[in-house]
Amino acid sequence: MDEQTTGATRKRTAPEVKAAPDSVTAAFEDFMGAFEAFKDVNDRRLTEIEQKLTSDVVTRDKMERINKAMDEQGRLLDELVLKKLRPPLGRGGEADGPDAAEHKAAFEAYIRRGDETGLRELEAKAMSAGTPADGGYLVPPETDTEIGRRLSVVSPIRALATVRQVSGAVLKKPFSPAGMTAGWVSETAARPQTGTAQLSELSFPTMELYAMPAASQALLDDAAVDIEAWIAGEVDIAFAEQEGTAFVSGDGVNRPKGFLSYDQVADSAWEWGKIGTIATGAAGGFAASGPSDVLINVIYALKAGHRQNAAFVMSRKTQGEIRKFKDADGNYLWHPPARPGEPASLAGFPVAEAEDMPAIAANATAIAFGDFRSGYLVVDRVGVRVLRDPYSAKPYVLFYTTKRVGGGVQNFEAIKLVKFSA
Repeated sequence: MDEQTTGATRKRTAPEVKAAPDSVTAAFEDFMGAFEAFKDVNDRRLTEIEQKLTSDVVTRDKMERINKAMDEQGRLLDELVLKKLRPPLGRGGEADGPDAAEHKAAFEAYIRRGDETGLRELEAKAMSAGTPADGGYLVPPETDTEIGRRLSVVSPIRALATVRQVSGAVLKKPFSPAGMTAGWVSETAARPQTGTAQLSELSFPTMELYAMPAASQALLDDAAVDIEAWIAGEVDIAFAEQEGTAFVSGDGVNRPKGFLSYDQVADSAWEWGKIGTIATGAAGGFAASGPSDVLINVIYALKAGHRQNAAFVMSRKTQGEIRKFKDADGNYLWHPPARPGEPASLAGFPVAEAEDMPAIAANATAIAFGDFRSGYLVVDRVGVRVLRDPYSAKPYVLFYTTKRVGGGVQNFEAIKLVKFSA
């Protein structure tokens, strides 16, 4: 690649040269251009290794710069797609019926002025409208739905997992690890009773997740400000970040239990209640020979029924390392999204980026692969509550917003981990 082409590549892939904030298509085209430049430079690096047993330092540096630029451009694309997926609030009104409009108006009066009259009147008519005994009032359905939708986009595990809503504090789920037993018989033979299936009871308690944004009274008095949208905007990212961490590595104490927190064992010795691991063959990295073999091994460690619905989960930095891998025919294993809003793929399976996944290090389980719809369960207790507090932080008004969430592994054979160890 000559210097002129290199300059064009640098301009095209540098993070500073970005698409317009509302142009998802332009950002996607920049990302695809960066990937083509990355392949060119990586191919040169591999050729140099074959010819000289090492790659030129300039080539390696250029490849890492392009790789980093791809990560930045991918992050921009994710943000633009996320922004387009966020529908505007304020859908309430007569179209939602008089009850919804009345609840919306009463909730806004409570938020802006602390006036509980409207919510108390609704409470008298329907106990679900307000619950001051629990501390605060239920957010109107429009805001509650909006927070949930944004969480499903921001938190990758929530988007992959099964989500159940409950009205109580704990969800108990029976599960049969061995399945039902059956047998063959002739047409006239007796039908002896088959063995009784052994059931395990899995318990998923919901834990309290809270945020406490503050607003000045001047902001609340400004009628042009959409208070519901403001609360959702302040709370949703904070909730999503905490959830994302808990679903991956939470210890189960006052928070959901992440799939990395369960006992881990080599997949050859797997048993129910533990997560199976596949070793890379090198401590703190991929094997020197056939580094991508571990990816194929972890794919086929899953049963076919789970494999067809499986996805890879890893951090952006780990994905940057895997982006260099090729198969025996010289084809890249990692492929960019086919269109904006879709995930990248690895060996034909979607890749979900979770920055809470550990980095590549000795004995780290930096890559997960599995059918998370079957393997991981997220439990939401119905309702997001807001308690208005004008006293604790004068002259600001605090909004103590709470949501109860739980989570844990429900099928231990549906998730496998890649362990960077010998």
